Amino acid sequence: MRGRKGFTLVEIMIVVAIIGLLAAIAIPSFIKARTESQKNACINNLRQIDAAKEQWALATKKVSGDPIVQPEVDQYIKGGTPECPAAGAYTYGAVSTDPLCSIATHILP
Repeated sequence: MRGRKGFTLVEIMIVVAIIGLLAAIAIPSFIKARTESQKNACINNLRQIDAAKEQWALATKKVSGDPIVQPEVDQYIKGGTPECPAAGAYTYGAVSTDPLCSIATHILP
């Protein structure tokens, strides 16, 4: 064994086991962080939609409970209609009601 260089199978297996252990610890944290950031981005989109609805209602002299016209409201949102980063769908609702996302955990506080 004297002139041989390199790693033994046991050494390589230990390194692979350590990497697997670190991945098992880190991956759930990354998934949770991704889900949480998608939720926060969606809530910010809902806030933008709500503000746009209020501006549209003031500009068109609508009152609480009046139905909205989504293409007209979207003109008050910079960049147009927002999309949920978690692939949910938005429901604007009537004037003075909170907009909703089809994903149950994405709600305005």
